Amino acid sequence: MQQKYKGEKKRERMISNEKELGRQEATGACPHCGGKVAAVDVERRWKLCFLPLGFVVKRKYVCTKCSRRLVLYS
Repeated sequence: MQQKYKGEKKRERMISNEKELGRQEATGACPHCGGKVAAVDVERRWKLCFLPLGFVVKRKYVCTKCSRRLVLYS
């Protein structure tokens, strides 16, 4: 039996689509494997029962060698 968490019902009804807008080389190296880092611009759209609610453009960092998502700390 799976345990349901708070707000999980909302996430089931909410549809999120991600589309890659662009990719470019970033500075630095992956701490896990030493591969190159790529900066990926991603557009995320939210829909509720096929009604568009909005969209956000974010930049994510990914290792090109091991494909791990990297997190920046300031």
